[in-house]
Amino acid sequence: MSDRRLAFIYAPEIEELPYPEDCPFKTQRAGLARQRLRSFGSLGGGDRLEVTPQPAGIEDLQRFHTPAYLEQLQRAARGDLTVEALHLGLGGADTPVFPAMFDYGRWAAGAGLTAADLLLEGRADIVFNLLGGFHHAFAARAGGFCYLNDVVLVCDRLASAGRRVFCLDVDAHHGDGTQAAFYQRADVFTVSIHESGRTLYPWGGWESEIGEAGGEGFNGNLGLPAGCHDAAFVRALDEFALPLLKAYAPDVVVVELGMDTLAGDPLTHLAMTNNVCVELASRLLACDRPLLIIGGGGYHVENTVRAWSLAWRAFAGEEEEHDLSLGMGGVFLGSSEWAGGLRDPERPVDPRQGREVDAALDQALTRAQEKLFPRHGLPAGRPSVIGQPE
Repeated sequence: MSDRRLAFIYAPEIEELPYPEDCPFKTQRAGLARQRLRSFGSLGGGDRLEVTPQPAGIEDLQRFHTPAYLEQLQRAARGDLTVEALHLGLGGADTPVFPAMFDYGRWAAGAGLTAADLLLEGRADIVFNLLGGFHHAFAARAGGFCYLNDVVLVCDRLASAGRRVFCLDVDAHHGDGTQAAFYQRADVFTVSIHESGRTLYPWGGWESEIGEAGGEGFNGNLGLPAGCHDAAFVRALDEFALPLLKAYAPDVVVVELGMDTLAGDPLTHLAMTNNVCVELASRLLACDRPLLIIGGGGYHVENTVRAWSLAWRAFAGEEEEHDLSLGMGGVFLGSSEWAGGLRDPERPVDPRQGREVDAALDQALTRAQEKLFPRHGLPAGRPSVIGQPE
């Protein structure tokens, strides 16, 4: 795709729809990333669009969620938390009940559907919806700060239009709600690379979970060991996700780009830098497919904002070996400090920890490849570096 057209989806209304103050999930992240990109001059203009969505309607939400669940969700948002709602996951430690819970979800889902329509109509090649990424919501159950699953709605919208969809989830948490939605379907190939369920919620996403019935072989999981660093994550891409993407030959790629994979995130145990965003972007751009980038986790707000901003610039072709801002002596980033660019410094890996991570990743890769690769004409036991798709 030459002269790529990018679109950034943003709804100012979400500024008035926060999660509870004590909740780790902060809705202002997308708006802060937008401000950061505008400070770089990376938004606006003919091929860098900003698009305002509309909230998803009830009929849109019912493409995945049950009417009974949607009713209970709205009642809970109005302050009427029933026993039935408790059984549907509402009111837990990671699913607090608050007035904006339904409306924020509607805006996030509507933003995702707007993004999908931009791709379907050929108005953009790459679309960012950082408002979304609620991959833990099931058809009739909330979980993990997620109430309405915009990822499922987006993939279903694209698949219903006849597109083959490859959904790559690189959030630190396994996308269990998204997996469940497409577990028996082959028109959406779901792949999740996440911190192992042995150490992180939702305590699943095993390599043995590959789909069933008509979807058997079209769901992939790779659990990363705690302490996973940049080079190990790139290996996971090159040796697992990218060969499957190439073999599936999708019409469009949907990516959940959670930033809770970064070192210092308070809820996870990985050790990556935001440089993996550039590595991921270069590989996906080489696939030459329309891309829909969705938000997700990321509970250190500043690290998440910088990483998403870096990702946009990388997908836009603005990111070079060094940030352009370095040549200008740094850019004011909307706080009291000046910073010379968006990239994290390289993070040293302790040799012993590196060996432990590599050994655990080798085992996970072997399990994952043996389960899925033969079904797609790929030999298991790939070399340590496969390279980018042709």
